[in-house]
Amino acid sequence: MYITRYTTVTDRATRDELFELYEAAYGDIAETDISREILFRHEFDEVMSDPTYRTTVVRDEDDSAVAMATIATDIGATRYLSRPFFTARYPRRTAEQRVHYVMWAVVHPDHQGKRTTWELTRAGLAAEAEDGALLVFDSPESNQPNERGGSAEFLRRMAATIADSSLVSFGATRYYAIDFEPGSDETAADEIPVSGEVAITDEVDVAADAPTTDDAVSASRA
Repeated sequence: MYITRYTTVTDRATRDELFELYEAAYGDIAETDISREILFRHEFDEVMSDPTYRTTVVRDEDDSAVAMATIATDIGATRYLSRPFFTARYPRRTAEQRVHYVMWAVVHPDHQGKRTTWELTRAGLAAEAEDGALLVFDSPESNQPNERGGSAEFLRRMAATIADSSLVSFGATRYYAIDFEPGSDETAADEIPVSGEVAITDEVDVAADAPTTDDAVSASRA
């Protein structure tokens, strides 16, 4: 196995190869995680052509791409992180473009042995350690069922073998839904019982203070 690093990928055949790897790796979690973890092809191509992203690829003895990690070195170029959040907490490193974000780290299903994962993780983290970066990542519930253990603990241990480092938690986003067909045979999630006697607020106040459609949309995006 050997490592290839890219700032941009302009060759169409290489992009096709990497996207096939990307799709194959995410196939198993498409039905286990509520959010769409995978980018659309045009979004993937935009990342591959943007020099503010760094991509690390592990290739096997046949020169096939078997693992890949892509990291955003400019969080202002992604839609996934709030730059003001990090400016308030890490002003110096945000200004120095040293707050980075793991866009994805994937291993082909046929190569998910310890060596491939180790090679990818170590190569990716080495560049971040050299930069003294704050490397932000998120993890679907299938890889991180609770705050301890999981992929976060794996990365913490790997980082410790490379440089002095620590793991920081920024909390979690939870998904909920209001089911207007409760008890349906389609129900798969954990339902939270709500008593009919629970009053959320006075009905007059709700009507008086109800936001406009535009306000409601803005609030839902906050």
